[in-house]
Order: sequence, then C-alpha cells, then structure tokens
Amino acid sequence: MNLISIRIITEDVKKLVSFYEQVTGMKAVQYTDDFAELKTSSATLAIGSTRTLQFFGGAEVASASQNRTAIIEFRVPNVDDVYSSLESFLQSCLVQAPTTMPWGNRSLLFRDPDGNLVNFFHPLSEEAVRRQNGQSSRDKQLDISAESELMRWDSGDYFPFLFPIGVRNFYPIE
Repeated sequence: MNLISIRIITEDVKKLVSFYEQVTGMKAVQYTDDFAELKTSSATLAIGSTRTLQFFGGAEVASASQNRTAIIEFRVPNVDDVYSSLESFLQSCLVQAPTTMPWGNRSLLFRDPDGNLVNFFHPLSEEAVRRQNGQSSRDKQLDISAESELMRWDSGDYFPFLFPIGVRNFYPIE
C-alpha cells in the first residue's frame, strides 16, 4: 500500500492553488474549476472544492477551513534559503521561522489561506537524514554488523580450517 495524495477541501480552489504554486514554485494541474493537483516526486497535494463532496457522500463528510489535526509537509533542500526567498510573502501566515526540531529536522511552519498548517523542512542530523531516506538507526547497526561479518570472512576468521596458516584472504582464481 502506498500513500498517494492528501486532499484539501476548500471553498476557494483558485486561491489555494495560487498560494501553493507561490510557496512551492511548482505549477499545479487544474483539471476543473473544482479540482487541482500539485504533484511532487513522492506524493500529490490535491485541492478540491466543497462541491466535490457530493461524490464522497455529501457535504457533511468534510468541512473547508476546519483542519487543526494534520500538518502538510514538504521536504525542501534548505529551509533557510526557502524562508529567505518567501519571507515577505509568508509574513501574515508565519507560525514559526526556521527552527531546528528535537528530532533533527530544520522546519519552517506557516498556514495556508484556509488555515492548514504547512511545514517546509529538511533533515539536519545524521539520524534525521537516515530516517528521511528510509533507513533507521537499526538499519545502520545491521549494515555495520554485516560489514563486520564480511570483514571477518575476508580475514579468514570463519572456517579457519579452510585456510592454510599464513593465508588470510581468499580470492577466487579467474
């Protein structure tokens, strides 16, 4: 299973599309007046009007401008550079200037026109970089263990009876 997209329901698709195009520097694809998508390499931010709710069971299934539980996150190359270029644009919606978080990410927090919390971040610490690249500290320990085992194999520590005294490395003859 893969997470493909997050959909924001809004009363003003054009306003939200314009905002996200401005802060990301990417062009959204507007399929209809009621639906647009901002595609990244890993997921899509979909923006749908309240009129699209009729296709999902009715107006009561979601409410525009009511989100206070999710954070829309974008990984950027350098938060401080992004902040420098967008500082005046984000002035009225800034929640937190670039800050290093306890879990090793550098984050910039602001709200979109509907009040959704947005986080632009990049991993700073070695652990955060590994986590963002899909590798945990446990994976690193396993990599180190595997490398140690390979080094032991190469040095003749395994099956020493196969190696004459004084011969430490085994390389196949071609």
